[in-house]
Amino acid sequence: MIYNPKTYATIPVGVVIRRAPGVTRWAAWSWRAVSVMPGAGAADWRVLRRDGDTVDYHAATAQMELHGAETEAYLQGISARVPSVYVVMRQNVGADAASKPFHVVLVTASPFEAQDYADTGEEIVEKVAMPEGLVAWVREFVDAHHQEEEFKKRRRDKTDVNRVEDGVGDPRIHQLSDVYRAPASVRKGRVH
Repeated sequence: MIYNPKTYATIPVGVVIRRAPGVTRWAAWSWRAVSVMPGAGAADWRVLRRDGDTVDYHAATAQMELHGAETEAYLQGISARVPSVYVVMRQNVGADAASKPFHVVLVTASPFEAQDYADTGEEIVEKVAMPEGLVAWVREFVDAHHQEEEFKKRRRDKTDVNRVEDGVGDPRIHQLSDVYRAPASVRKGRVH
């Protein structure tokens, strides 16, 4: 549900996944997201390029969403040395797994959202360089909707943090003689 459509934008983004020969004997193939294509049409593991055993697939097209409340995350993402988008994928199981090994769950410009998916351990999160046109689109959205959060300094309590009152004020202790004192404080003559 979109609460404020004026602070919301979407764009279709195609995900290119590369299959290359594995580097170990335990993995026949290496799969990874290598690029994204803003404004791409629908795709279902269409071959884009073949170079020997290495194949680039237009695996899927997902809607990348920008929300006005997440501009701080987008700003951090496009301000990085290499602005990136994050492709979140889940491994397919079943009959289609051989020809379509991954399902693209999400494409996001938010490094914070990507980290949340990476923390679950159930999805594969790939960082992919953001094309210049997509960087411009995200920057335009951030410029239109970002509001700096005002810094509010916390006021300190005026209590003396060095003052020691063993148990005084604790409602569970009925009388001062019920307060446990460490043996070191007894030797120094602090008992009243």
